[in-house]
Amino acid sequence: MRSCLMLILLLLGASASAASVDATVEIPRIDASEYHRPYVAVWIENPDHSVAANLAVWYAQKETKEGAGTKWLADLRQWWRRSGRDQSLPIDGVSGATRPVGQHQLRFDASKPPFAALKPGSYGFVVEAAREVGGREQLRIPFDWPITETRHLDVKGEHELGLITLDLNP
Repeated sequence: MRSCLMLILLLLGASASAASVDATVEIPRIDASEYHRPYVAVWIENPDHSVAANLAVWYAQKETKEGAGTKWLADLRQWWRRSGRDQSLPIDGVSGATRPVGQHQLRFDASKPPFAALKPGSYGFVVEAAREVGGREQLRIPFDWPITETRHLDVKGEHELGLITLDLNP
């Protein structure tokens, strides 16, 4: 009985240790009389600053009196210039609604796209945020691919973004 339990725990541990890329994007509380949730784009950047893969794009997806949410995606200037304007929106598996204040998790299986398609080399994990009646901020975390060791990387924003973390687990 005990050996069966240990085997089950071992098997569960083996599946839990699959290579993964985990990120946290923090949207900070901003004291403003007119607060709007930020639009956020998250992507993997090649060394030449081109987009290797889009990971998340959070924007207002419903039509409002100001227009469709896609109208304001160009305010994510770097993402828009490098990838956004060439996309057919919504991007399946990437697009989502704006997020409230707090920490938001992104989890990827490193053995599946988009990470499985990355060639060995140096990349950037990039998060860009823009907020109506607010500011813009872009943060970048450099990382090497493939994952050879467990790494915890982070960077802290100053205005529109809080703590951004990237956990690479081989």
